Amino acid sequence: MTSPSESRFEFDAAAHQETHAHTAPHPSASATDADKIRDISEVPAVEVITTAAVHLMSAAAVKLGLAEGADAEELKDLDEARKLITALAGLITAGAPEVGNQHARPLRDGLRTLQLAFREASIIPDEPGKGPGEKFTGPVN
Repeated sequence: MTSPSESRFEFDAAAHQETHAHTAPHPSASATDADKIRDISEVPAVEVITTAAVHLMSAAAVKLGLAEGADAEELKDLDEARKLITALAGLITAGAPEVGNQHARPLRDGLRTLQLAFREASIIPDEPGKGPGEKFTGPVN
């Protein structure tokens, strides 16, 4: 089993436009491109779930202004971060029993960190239990 950061799953947006073909490479894809694209049927569910969660975490961190670089503050968008964190909380809450504690624990830790960062970044704090994702996780302090 690979960790999310060592994921072998690749997504080729061109191959998924309009037809959403999951097994056939895009007609314009070269043989080398086709070799790089892994058939979605070969990817274990745990890997798909954790990869999706990591992508949501990364996007939320950027929207919270936690990205590296001089333009991090310009990328900050708390409304977008709230949506991403809520989606992440739903995915982790629903997926935790399926992926097992060894995979769910670090995802929950990352989610909690983002929820706390959101609370810290907010000018007007949410009531306990009303923050992003807290309807799935309960209040975060």
